Amino acid sequence: MTTAVSERKHLANAIRALSMDAVQQANSGHPGAPMGMADIAEVLWRDFLKHNPANPNWADRDRFVLSNGHGSMLIYSLLHLSGYDLSIDDLKQFRQLHSKTPGHPEYGYAPGVETTTGPLGQGITNAVGMALAEKVLAAQFNRPQHHIVDHYTYTFLGDGCLMEGISHEACSLAGTLGLGKLIAFYDDNGISIDGEVEGWFTDNTEQRFHAYNWHVIADVDGHDAEAIKAAIHAAQAVTDKPTLIICKTIIGFGAPNKQGTESCHGAPLGADEITAAREQLGWSYGPFEIPADVYAAWSAKASGAAAEQQWQQAFAAYAQAYPELAAELERRLAGELPVDFAAQADAYIASLQAEPAAIASRKASQNALNAYGPMLPELLGGSADLAGSNLTLWSGAKGVSADDAAGNYVYYGVREFGMSAIMNGIALHGGFVPYGATFLMFMEYARNAVRMAALMKQRSIFVYTHDSIGLGEDGPTHQPVEQTASLRMTPNMSTWRPCDQVESAVAWKAALLRTDGPSALIFSRQNLAQQIRTEEQVAAIEKGGYILLDSAGPADLILLATGSEVELAMQAAQQLQQQGTQVRVVSMPCTDLFDAQSADYKESVLPARVTRRIAIEAGIADYWYKYVGLQGRVVGMTSFGESAPAGDLFKFFGFTVENIVNQAQELLSA
Repeated sequence: MTTAVSERKHLANAIRALSMDAVQQANSGHPGAPMGMADIAEVLWRDFLKHNPANPNWADRDRFVLSNGHGSMLIYSLLHLSGYDLSIDDLKQFRQLHSKTPGHPEYGYAPGVETTTGPLGQGITNAVGMALAEKVLAAQFNRPQHHIVDHYTYTFLGDGCLMEGISHEACSLAGTLGLGKLIAFYDDNGISIDGEVEGWFTDNTEQRFHAYNWHVIADVDGHDAEAIKAAIHAAQAVTDKPTLIICKTIIGFGAPNKQGTESCHGAPLGADEITAAREQLGWSYGPFEIPADVYAAWSAKASGAAAEQQWQQAFAAYAQAYPELAAELERRLAGELPVDFAAQADAYIASLQAEPAAIASRKASQNALNAYGPMLPELLGGSADLAGSNLTLWSGAKGVSADDAAGNYVYYGVREFGMSAIMNGIALHGGFVPYGATFLMFMEYARNAVRMAALMKQRSIFVYTHDSIGLGEDGPTHQPVEQTASLRMTPNMSTWRPCDQVESAVAWKAALLRTDGPSALIFSRQNLAQQIRTEEQVAAIEKGGYILLDSAGPADLILLATGSEVELAMQAAQQLQQQGTQVRVVSMPCTDLFDAQSADYKESVLPARVTRRIAIEAGIADYWYKYVGLQGRVVGMTSFGESAPAGDLFKFFGFTVENIVNQAQELLSA
């Protein structure tokens, strides 16, 4: 073994030692993947990765995603060794409460962690989103002699990521879009939790990725630094396709009695095996002990600072040549909307209220995109093969393709899950506000990616149309019942179900202005009557719930509704008022925003003294008891839908003025 090879092994062994020590101390974790991929990581991070530990958010850094996130001690070791603000004490707190080193990499905990990678397959899909964002941003902003957006996205993934169906969705699209700066390393170690994968995973991964239009480099020895280095150079030389580097590795490399077996996948090695591993690896240092020369060899502080300084100089030249473009790029990378956006949005909303239109809220959504889109070049939209139904295409939409990436609209194909996780990668990359659409029912295919957007507090905007049994003849397979409640109960998700074009425009405005989490915008297929409002009522929409119609005297009854059912509530209220009942109608398009209001405001809308309340929504009934209480009633769904024309379904399930009035009369007489 040459001196250079020996040194590389020694540096990679620092990863192995830290990983097995941290997992052992926590008595929990996955040492196998970090030990198996340490040699690949050493080459990538020391010879290729463009990053600056002193500024983890430098815009033109390379992105690194550990898709097989159970191997989290790999990335924590890399961040610590290369000089990020992640101390040895932080590593000792692996998997402990409030530590910067949780069990899976969590975005926002440790500097340098680009995304949360827990559910397998979503990391590679986030990486596709990041690479897509880089390609589109470069096409929009780079100019001859000024390649100001120019970085790679690297990702590690394992058998589990490839078995998850989302990897097919994402990698298929990545090949179609020619994401040449996406380089993935497949840890082909043949082991998963249940043992040797040949019993349940016999795909020809090389041929699979060739079929996706990827550049594939197969049979790379994942423990041979020169072979790894050559593979990365070859990957970078192919600019019109993403690359998969298939690395043969030994899981738990260095643990003499457990390497190559499932026993080192998801459990501590044990004190005796760690002692044996230290001996086999020639690592003579104690637990969590890293010698100064290893730290010096790993440190990326000087090289990172130099790389960023070089980019800053290039950006200064770019700004001098293209000052408006440079200012626009800085604004977008900062995640700031144009300063006059809110005011212009308010003017648009006021114009809608002044010019009533009975249209489907999905059409109102498209109209809002037509109004807001020209102000927001950062919008990067899409639909899961339902653009004509979701109405996500707007007048300024231009498709993104492999040959022309300067557009602002992605045709995702029938890939709801992939689309949603790619959107998260786009949001994490920066420079864009992504939105993507499907039918509300098929949010279920994407549920985990939607949850991850909320967990990571990303500004992903999920557009869902065909929002209830109003879908009609397509039947219960396509009719959402429990989905809206599920979204509302997701922490940090802001969920809107507007009742007309005005509330739809407000929903879009709120989602665009929100910077600390995702929004779900739920729109109807059928036309909705526009409601009459004062200027004060229009302003109150942003509070999530407001009084749409008030009683002449103290209210005896409150009707709460959202979406298409607001019209029913208004019609029922008019009948009840004619009968002498004092009725208030509350429109509640966004329950989470209403819940966040002051106690005084909520009391002003839903006074505690009025216990006779009826909530009306063509979704699961149970959700609404938090607002109507035990003495109230809910006109909602308690079953799945049926296949029939929408009008027949609404009547069959009780969404009629007659039923609401009857329910109110029974409640008032009780």
